Amino acid sequence: MDRRGILGIALAAIGAPFAVAKAAAPAGSDVPKVAYHLCDLDKVAFVLGNIENHFAGMGGPDKVTIALVVHGPALKAFHAASAKPDVAQRLARFTGFGLAPHACGNTLKAQHITVNELLPGFSVAERGGVVLLAELQAKGFAYLRP
Repeated sequence: MDRRGILGIALAAIGAPFAVAKAAAPAGSDVPKVAYHLCDLDKVAFVLGNIENHFAGMGGPDKVTIALVVHGPALKAFHAASAKPDVAQRLARFTGFGLAPHACGNTLKAQHITVNELLPGFSVAERGGVVLLAELQAKGFAYLRP
């Protein structure tokens, strides 16, 4: 293959994610939709900071739809009995903005808790967090795993 062919392939590969992202946006939707994937306990504060920056960067909560899907060790940060005050306050503020937090049903079972033992606002991803993430992507949500 000559250099022009290689350059063409490289440029196509660079542009492909942008074309896919644009094509994935639902017809008639003017509000971007984003699904944050959180499974690492040590990244909870970082992801909450990303969500805060996302709301601010988009110009407010009415300019973006954000879902947070939590599973694995990260879910422990949202146990109501042991959550850090900063985590509880930020989650409450974000759910007030319209953030939809989801807890993996499999992780709830593994940690021997119910959704009622989490901070307020969580719904259960009955078939699992990773399944919900795939479903959200199929509905046009962009996938972010900071």
